[in-house]
Amino acid sequence: MPGHQCYHCKQFVAEGAPHDCWTTTEAALTMELTSDLRDAWERLRESAVELGEQRIYASHNSIMFSRKACHFFVRPKRAFLELTVFLGRAVMAPQIQRVRQSSRTKWTHVIHIRHRDQVEAPLTDWMREAYDLEGAKAATQATAKPVPRAAVKSESGRPSVRKRRKGSASRGKTRAPRTAARRSGRAPRRGRG
Repeated sequence: MPGHQCYHCKQFVAEGAPHDCWTTTEAALTMELTSDLRDAWERLRESAVELGEQRIYASHNSIMFSRKACHFFVRPKRAFLELTVFLGRAVMAPQIQRVRQSSRTKWTHVIHIRHRDQVEAPLTDWMREAYDLEGAKAATQATAKPVPRAAVKSESGRPSVRKRRKGSASRGKTRAPRTAARRSGRAPRRGRG
């Protein structure tokens, strides 16, 4: 039977058969969880739903929790649930496996959950903080007025947009090539006079 093996999910796909392993469901991602992990997942999802209005959807191998952008997501693994939370600060705690800065304003925190009892404070506090951070960011963007480019100033108070220098460069003329002596930083020798 002709076909190919999907590079991502390693599933055999018959020729002409529709296949999209990037779109999946929560049920498909959580179906093989052990009873302890399933209990932990249910408690984690309930805690997330209690935070407020958000979109919960499965994407590739993760279950995403999102307002305007994703504030945390869960990757179900064989031995644990990998919760990734986006906070506006770096938090160091025994529950957190890894922390790294993912953008100018966000820090990524990876937490491994193995049991239902782990889904309590401070983990639920971090989930709330991530949810609130994304809500505050969305509210700020909604009320912010676009600033004209000419009005943007640098820290020195000068306009950030550089003006062209007057002279040959602005008239389209090219500069003379630099000599080897000028490139190396040595001035050419002049004769004694």
